[in-house]
Amino acid sequence: MHFGLSDDQQLFRDTTAKFLEDTCPLDEVRRLGADEPDGFSRAWWRRGAELGWVSMLVSEEHGGGCISGQGLADLVLVAEEMGRRVSPGPLIPTNVVAAALSRLGSPDRGKELAGLVAGETVATWCADPSALGIGAPGGPLRAVAHGDGYVLDGVSGPVEAAGQADLVLVTAVSDGGPVQVALPADAPGVTTVPAQSLDLVRRFAVLRFDGTEVAGESVLGEPASTAADIERQLQDAVVLQCAEMAGALDRVLEFTIEYAQDRFSFGRPLASYQALKHRFADMKLWVEASHASTTAAARAVDTGSDHAAELISVAKSYIGAHAPTILGECVQLHGGIGVTWDHDLHLYSRRVIQDQTQFGTPRDHRERVAVAAGL
Repeated sequence: MHFGLSDDQQLFRDTTAKFLEDTCPLDEVRRLGADEPDGFSRAWWRRGAELGWVSMLVSEEHGGGCISGQGLADLVLVAEEMGRRVSPGPLIPTNVVAAALSRLGSPDRGKELAGLVAGETVATWCADPSALGIGAPGGPLRAVAHGDGYVLDGVSGPVEAAGQADLVLVTAVSDGGPVQVALPADAPGVTTVPAQSLDLVRRFAVLRFDGTEVAGESVLGEPASTAADIERQLQDAVVLQCAEMAGALDRVLEFTIEYAQDRFSFGRPLASYQALKHRFADMKLWVEASHASTTAAARAVDTGSDHAAELISVAKSYIGAHAPTILGECVQLHGGIGVTWDHDLHLYSRRVIQDQTQFGTPRDHRERVAVAAGL
């Protein structure tokens, strides 16, 4: 629950919620998962972009702009509403890349940014775990200096929207440290191999780079600041993941309480039993703390706080650790229907567990918190 939203932020949130409810209810999510190869409609994504879904982290000079002056906090409102409806669309990867291009790209990146902000194009972030400094070691993705550019070799892990993306931001490792390059998804030497996805409407693919040559103008940032640039991108991605998970868990708890109020046992609503009230109270506490930790992390990132890296990991480790418990409790409280394909619970479980494992597991982020605390 948000107590400090401005009137403009509340309008933005309500507009997004109504658009999602009208255009992509859960029945449509199921249809997209079964019938749409990309998992989402490009025309639908453009309509979402018109609402500002890809402009919040982009500077005004590049065609972007936010509502409150804190773009990530504004974008969190979209991610939460998408989580509440298990909505499709490459919200996280496209925004991470758009923000990176806006901060680091040269002036000739304007056309690419305009396409992303307008929803005409989609982007994704392909990052080697060792370059991120989080998660299990990767292939890795290697970048070898070649003239004023690089040659990429290696195989990525599963990358969200890699098969749908028009532009790929690659974070690789080189002898001189991490390197970031932006290149077309269909560049010579890049092969896309579809991968399995737990989420019904999220698509993943593995990217293979076989001697992919990247010119100097495609390199983002300066070597001295690349590690800090990557950390900022990780912060953007994790905050949006946390917001999406918090929104999904909020909705799951909401309809579980409604079910317990309507379902009778021995002449009484299930929700009237004290033991169940205690379980609902615990879950409500965890969900509200999830929203609070996400909001704190978003504000820290927006303001450039020295504690931003720590707070995003606090949020991810907290939400990631409590999410399976909340989901499991809600499945149990629904009884047998909670484990059926027809019920919506599995849609939310798929989304939350998918988010939980990307860009660092709860354990990975607990390690980051321990390091930040000097342990």
